[in-house]
Amino acid sequence: MGLLLEASNITHFIRDRKLIATETLRIHKGDRIGLVGKNGSGKTTLLQILAQKNTAETGKITLYGTIELVPQLKQMNTTKSGGEVTQAYINTALASNADILLADEPTTNLDTFHIEKVEKQLQKWKGALILVSHDREFLDTLCTSIWELEDGSITEYKGNYSDYQQQKELKLYQQEQAYENYVKKKTQLEEALELKEKKAQRATKKPKQTSNSEAKITGAKPYFANKQKKLRKAAKAMETRLEKLEKVEKVKETTPIKMNLPNEDAINNRRSLIRVENLEGQIDQRLLWNKVSFQIKGGDKIAIIGANGTGKTTLIKKLLHQTKQIHHSPAMKIGYFSQNLDVLDTSKSILQNVSDTSNQTETLIRTVLARLHFYRDDVYKQVAVLSGGERVKVAFAKLFVSDINTLILDEPTNFLDIEAVEALEELLVDYEGTVLFVSHDRRLIHTVATRIMAFEDQTIKMFMGTYEDYKQDTNVSNQDSTEQELMVIETKITEVLGKLSLEHSEQLEQEFQALIARKGELQRTKA
Repeated sequence: MGLLLEASNITHFIRDRKLIATETLRIHKGDRIGLVGKNGSGKTTLLQILAQKNTAETGKITLYGTIELVPQLKQMNTTKSGGEVTQAYINTALASNADILLADEPTTNLDTFHIEKVEKQLQKWKGALILVSHDREFLDTLCTSIWELEDGSITEYKGNYSDYQQQKELKLYQQEQAYENYVKKKTQLEEALELKEKKAQRATKKPKQTSNSEAKITGAKPYFANKQKKLRKAAKAMETRLEKLEKVEKVKETTPIKMNLPNEDAINNRRSLIRVENLEGQIDQRLLWNKVSFQIKGGDKIAIIGANGTGKTTLIKKLLHQTKQIHHSPAMKIGYFSQNLDVLDTSKSILQNVSDTSNQTETLIRTVLARLHFYRDDVYKQVAVLSGGERVKVAFAKLFVSDINTLILDEPTNFLDIEAVEALEELLVDYEGTVLFVSHDRRLIHTVATRIMAFEDQTIKMFMGTYEDYKQDTNVSNQDSTEQELMVIETKITEVLGKLSLEHSEQLEQEFQALIARKGELQRTKA
């Protein structure tokens, strides 16, 4: 594989913090690399350095081809939507036909349909690719290796994101085994040392069964003193072995969460919490969706999906309030999350912010915060010093442990790194209340949702089953409609050919060519 780029001894600082410190990075033809790491770890900075848009303090970059960067912060044009701007950047980058494409969050502002479109575009891309994304499904589809940026250094893992996760889990398992062996060995040495110490203490005492005359004859005192000296020496050797025993840190365990939810019987007995009857969606005379009726029951976990602008946020805002068309059960207590960080008091600590609106115990609150990676003394940090992503996690934790049993979440994973998304995902899976969430994160939808609410062609469709079930059902439906359209096209082609055989005309010829082209499209879709 031809070498396209080599970066040697790259170091870069942000104020006094060493952000990047890598020895050698190489990009070869055909490489498809996912760059992952926590928010603030330096992923964007590294891409800018590799693209020579930013200069590192030390190091050398040698480029053996052309390079193109799709930046994370894209210049917004007020006449275009965020999704359109993102798509335009990607189209321009692909048109450059560079040898290396660096794409920093290329799915920003895109809905699921357009994310999958970009996926297909990048699958066809012939050059090398380095991709920064919080979309795990995207990384799985496109990447053949993962670079993990942590504490300034890069660790390479072979395979896609799921393979990387498995390798990380194996490392954790090996660490658990090493910790168990360490504890076992340490316990054995400590017990053996204690035994030697006891024997050494007993060695100076005259044995009960030895008479005074025997002791004089056998010289018991010097004998036992010598024995004590040997035992002390053995004990000292054990102490040295204990000191030299390499310490292994215990792996952080995930603490299960059992919360006391208000009106738990309504959740456990799957009672109807929200009933919607003949609800229509309109904004400024524009129809978002036709009249729809549905029920949401206790314990449902519903993913709300659909293209941007179809009315998903409009619907969940309507569901927050009772109207003639929307009926709330008295047993339901709603908590709404919409990236609104105004709920946080920046002068207070993380723990104070979350505790202020909660009836849960401090132990459970700390457990939830730990699951979101706020450990031990972290909870005493002032919110004022936190990053945007960290504040989102605190706002979610505050809502999660408040006195509610129904969560309504609008794009909860925005601004979160993959580690935080996975932590949020685990909390939602374990949550025993009801969850409605709008998201374009396909892995989150797949893992959490037990029902799907899909916005399609100005209608809202309720699907009983997981996202995988929904996709399979949609594919079958699409195949059925494709088959039907193919049959219609074939009939029309036969009719047009019959007319052309009798009389040739430019209009019939154009119609024939259009039918042939459409038939080709449908056959490719079917394949």
